[in-house]
Amino acid sequence: MSQLYVGIDVSSKSNVAYLMKPDGSKHSTFLVRNSLDGSRQLVKRIHNAITSESLTDVIIGLESTSVYGDNLVCFLREDGTLTPYNKKIHVLNPKQVAKFKLAYNDLPKNDYVDAFVIADCLRFGRINKEVYLDDYRYKALQNLTRARFFAVQNLTKEKQRFLNYLFKKYSTMAQEKVFSDTFSTTALAVYEEFDSAETLAEMDLQQLTVFIKEKGKNRFPDPDAVAKAIQKAARSSYRLPKTVNDSVNQVLSISISSMRAMEQQIKAFDKAIADQMELIPNTLTSIKGIGPVYSAGIIAEIGDINRFPNQASLAKYAGLAWQQHQSGDFESQNTRMIKSGNRYLKYYLGEAAMSLVRCDAEYSRFYHLKYNEVNKYQHKRALALTARKLVRLVFRLLKDNCLYRAPESK
Repeated sequence: MSQLYVGIDVSSKSNVAYLMKPDGSKHSTFLVRNSLDGSRQLVKRIHNAITSESLTDVIIGLESTSVYGDNLVCFLREDGTLTPYNKKIHVLNPKQVAKFKLAYNDLPKNDYVDAFVIADCLRFGRINKEVYLDDYRYKALQNLTRARFFAVQNLTKEKQRFLNYLFKKYSTMAQEKVFSDTFSTTALAVYEEFDSAETLAEMDLQQLTVFIKEKGKNRFPDPDAVAKAIQKAARSSYRLPKTVNDSVNQVLSISISSMRAMEQQIKAFDKAIADQMELIPNTLTSIKGIGPVYSAGIIAEIGDINRFPNQASLAKYAGLAWQQHQSGDFESQNTRMIKSGNRYLKYYLGEAAMSLVRCDAEYSRFYHLKYNEVNKYQHKRALALTARKLVRLVFRLLKDNCLYRAPESK
């Protein structure tokens, strides 16, 4: 078996390729545009190198660099020029390539050197399996679930900024739990429709109660008590100068509009994801608490479950694994979670695990057991361990293609 190793350093405008012979010597290196025409030139030069060296296989590798390599990977898979050869395509973790580069002394940092390091990394063979794109339905679903992930992150950041400005206008209300949900429709109406804490504090209590009933659609069991709590918090809040107060009101109003727009955006993603999930049969939705969105986020990142030999490898792929710290007879009981892993899969597993804590008695028991074991980072630790427990269930359901049956309560 004689192989050509092709390392590609991808960027938004160009791709630098390093073609390496089986013995590690250089065949050629060149730059092409990151475009359809540039990719055609790349494939043509790879083909010429294979034929000129009488090689039989080609192994192509590139780093995972945002979205800049996605089109190239699809093109390399679909183009028929290299079909006669045993072609493998690997998308490498940049951390893996960086660690491999440390084995060389004093290598400079430029695109051509990076392409060489990728090619040599392929030659040594200590790499993951080739890229998985056998079913483009997973890629289509992944586009939606990842976009939703970022929409949720943006909403979370906007809510945090909102709370910072809310403290300026209603300092006590931001500190105390006047509303069970700080971002409920009634709460946002109070923040937005009253000019200042002073105005709210001096408002007639009966009028405020009527306002609370109207905005809350008569869902508050005791609206009068809520109105009194709001006024009490308003009276003990700081008073801002009018100019500063007006600017804070503008910021809060714009922030509320942004949050509403983001929530509508997430709902649109949820609908699109649910529609896409109808094309992909799965058994994860048989778990109470895991609907089409969470199951889509998990399945889109996993793809074909047969890529993973066991549940431990799937957990490591998701970043739900812990580093071992052992030397001689000593083995530390306090270990840190690995920093690598698929952050999208880890997020959706965490969200699904938290949903199971609310809906499934066994997962609720497990979460609270782990929560009470320590007095530091309780929620973070308990959620990570619960998500790790969920990985075993996900792996088995997908591997056996079976429905979930909750254990009978004793």
